[in-house]
Amino acid sequence: MAKSGLLMGVALVLAPGCIIVDEGPSPSSNPGGGNDAVWTNSAPTIDWATSGCYWDSYYYDDIWYFEADVFDADSVWDVTAVYADVYDGWTGEWVDSFELYETTDPKVWFSDWLGSTTYLDCYYSDYEVDIVVYDSMDAYDVLTISPDTYGYY
Repeated sequence: MAKSGLLMGVALVLAPGCIIVDEGPSPSSNPGGGNDAVWTNSAPTIDWATSGCYWDSYYYDDIWYFEADVFDADSVWDVTAVYADVYDGWTGEWVDSFELYETTDPKVWFSDWLGSTTYLDCYYSDYEVDIVVYDSMDAYDVLTISPDTYGYY
């Protein structure tokens, strides 16, 4: 009895866990042959985008706007987020980021912002805007555009 208890103790010490190897479905699980369906994700694309600023006399402030038309071969509903990342084209430094929102047309994403709430200057002409679209699998596309500004310096 003591000998079997000792063997059991040694066995438990040497085997603290187990390993399971799954080699996939056996060949007999697809008796008809043919191809198994494989699902792949298509990255979204940006078909068109624009950005710029204009003066709004009601708010007595500049308004920055960002708009993008996006497409995803998996479905327009697969697009989960669109952002506008603004960089100084002269120095390459990041300046500000803005989230775009889905409109009544699920392919069109848009947002506008009071200039006083941003780090942007409508008189600066060297901004570059990266419009970035993401889908549910984090696949993405980027389109770089130049915004329409007053452009005096």
